[in-house]
Amino acid sequence: MRGRFLSLEGGEGAGKSTQARLLAEALEERGIPVVLTREPGGTEGAEAIRGLLMQGAVNRWSAHTEALLFAAARADHVEKLIRPAVESGSWVICDRYIDSTRAYQGAQDIDDAAILALHGFGSKGLLPDRTFFLDLPEGAGAERAHARDGGAHDRFGARGPDFHAAVSAQFRRIAAAEPDRVRVIDASRAKSGVTASLLDALVDLLP
Repeated sequence: MRGRFLSLEGGEGAGKSTQARLLAEALEERGIPVVLTREPGGTEGAEAIRGLLMQGAVNRWSAHTEALLFAAARADHVEKLIRPAVESGSWVICDRYIDSTRAYQGAQDIDDAAILALHGFGSKGLLPDRTFFLDLPEGAGAERAHARDGGAHDRFGARGPDFHAAVSAQFRRIAAAEPDRVRVIDASRAKSGVTASLLDALVDLLP
């Protein structure tokens, strides 16, 4: 029996990694086999590309180059980990996926159709069965990220508040356009409440 593919999306400090782990634990308690992964990364080749993308000066790469590097990392991730795991019956939970590219590079004026065309070529257009956008009020994510990282940021976290507001707007646009796939989750609540909302939004997919 085919498994399911879930992704968690959101801006800096939204709690994606924490909620991905908590959701994986909740599903495993229900007897569902889970593979927890992340983007960029998840495979040896994609993790190597992650280093190129996340480290260095903010202006190390143009938005166009970022989109290409993300697409290359994702293609390897999908081919070697995501598709095989889902086809073997596991539920894959991915911390970020294609919608992060659409939001972060889209906020830099990269055309959404071009990003999806790259995805169609590199990853054969694979989309999650369900995507969760962890939404926070403006500025709350930056405060959380600062507390978490002690002021240390990767190339994307180091960008200014206007950029992150544009990213959040892109995520909301995607969610509004694709309500069958994307669910908006209020991430400002306690961790347990957020996890409960994720599970509620999965009821129709649970065995």
